[in-house]
Amino acid sequence: MQNLLLEKVEYQIEKTGKGTWRRFLYPNGSYFSEYKSDSTLFGLPLIHYTNGICPETGRRIVAKGVLAVGRLAAGVFAIGHASFGLVAVGQLAIGLLFGLGQAATGVAAIGQLAVGLLFGLGQFTTGYTAIGQLAFGKYVLAQIGFGEHIWSPKISDPAAVDFFQALLSKIQSLLKL
Repeated sequence: MQNLLLEKVEYQIEKTGKGTWRRFLYPNGSYFSEYKSDSTLFGLPLIHYTNGICPETGRRIVAKGVLAVGRLAAGVFAIGHASFGLVAVGQLAIGLLFGLGQAATGVAAIGQLAVGLLFGLGQFTTGYTAIGQLAFGKYVLAQIGFGEHIWSPKISDPAAVDFFQALLSKIQSLLKL
């Protein structure tokens, strides 16, 4: 992308009743857009969306908001290739409470690599309760598991079997609501 730092950038600005769009079309057809809601919470816009490379800096802008959506996102709810927030969704999702992504962290994490504190579900996972192909935790349901109570093709700890059967019953009762 061409860096237009030394030139005046002619954005297309569109104000709506809820926020402002800022857009730029590069001569080669590449596109940059950004939306920020007018409403804020603790100084963050309720919604911040970014797409493309900023013509002023030649870099991607990190979406920062209560709901942040962009290639790079940080917020209470963050969605992006690389995201950070209380709840994060993305290829790299660093969630404080919940992470969902190819590589995810959080109190609860779901992903190919899921590093969960209380719950992890994934191919490689950790957590107090860990379910995966290769899992580490206190209660482990895995093809290959390491922990205190393991249920795997080779090990059937009665405490793990009881724990996961009770967990399945709870999930089934919740789904019947």
